[in-house]
Amino acid sequence: MKTKEAPDPIKKLFPSVTEKEWADWHWHVKNRITTPEQVKQLIKLEESEIYDCKGNKLPLSFSMTPFYASLITENKVLRKAVVPTSHEMVMSAGEEGDPLDEDKFRPVNNIIHRYPDKCLLLATDFCSLRCRYCTRSRLVSENMNSHFPQEKIVEAIEYIKRTPVIRDVLISGGDPLTLSDSKLEFILSNLRKIPHVQIIRIGTKVPVVLPQRVTPALVKMLKKYHPLWINIHFMHPAEVSPECEVACNMLADAGIPLGSQTVLLKGINDKTETMMKMFNALVRNRVRPYYIYQCDPIPGSKHFRTSIKTGLKIMEGLIGQTSGFAVPTYVVDTSKGGKVPLLPNFVKKIEKNYIHLEGFTKETTKYPTIED
Repeated sequence: MKTKEAPDPIKKLFPSVTEKEWADWHWHVKNRITTPEQVKQLIKLEESEIYDCKGNKLPLSFSMTPFYASLITENKVLRKAVVPTSHEMVMSAGEEGDPLDEDKFRPVNNIIHRYPDKCLLLATDFCSLRCRYCTRSRLVSENMNSHFPQEKIVEAIEYIKRTPVIRDVLISGGDPLTLSDSKLEFILSNLRKIPHVQIIRIGTKVPVVLPQRVTPALVKMLKKYHPLWINIHFMHPAEVSPECEVACNMLADAGIPLGSQTVLLKGINDKTETMMKMFNALVRNRVRPYYIYQCDPIPGSKHFRTSIKTGLKIMEGLIGQTSGFAVPTYVVDTSKGGKVPLLPNFVKKIEKNYIHLEGFTKETTKYPTIED
């Protein structure tokens, strides 16, 4: 993938970086920014921002790629989601390390099987970026070489093979696109050999934080394992960078349907205008908005979480104001009921032969209906 040379703020940290290195995803992973000293060279710290990144104070370690660091130097909002703050030290009622109770649904180490016909395969515990609100922060490793041993992956594939009810497999982690082409292809090829596996999905943030990873070789390999879907974690319109657009279009050109998953975050994307700007940018790049998630109550996350009312207000502002396929489903992911969709209440009254509906114009319509 072609990229421009490193921007000036990054050159302060890496004065010898070449254009070739900046275009190499391995360089970005190897040179992740993990220390307070590095961040201080990029941005002026605010009072609440703390950087005891290697100590035991923070619930989650700190890491971001040089590419993503170049985005936060241009957009102050993005840093709120990736730079540690003192707010993470505050534990609130209802917060848990495993808020979805996923560990109860792990028949083998690398499988989470919560829903009858689909399961999640944990392909790696490594991410190139540490989102401060990460639901699986308890599982994320700091070590780029800590990818699960192959025997654990084989064990997971064998579980899927002997569980014929599974028709849909989501490969996640960590971020599976941080695996090498060969390791990722090992998983894809073996899953594709299982007759009852109809759909394979990959969950990733790589096109956003590490777009250099989307190479012609990777895309050529992925194309062999259709039907293959990719869900990308987008948080803010500033993440739809020119490099990200190139990566998404390479994947879409290979016939891979792309969806977005967005966590609702206070002070970051909790306005209708912000969400609409992002979703419209995504559909221009053939990425269909799929889910808005209510932020899960992991330890130290209260400062990220909004009210449900805020999410419903955003949905009300999106419906009717933009293309239907640019409107995702707003969900709360629960430990017992799975993903529960939430919608504004457009039904105002139900009578014997009529239902009263309020549309996006706020006008009420009397619509004829019949009894069952």
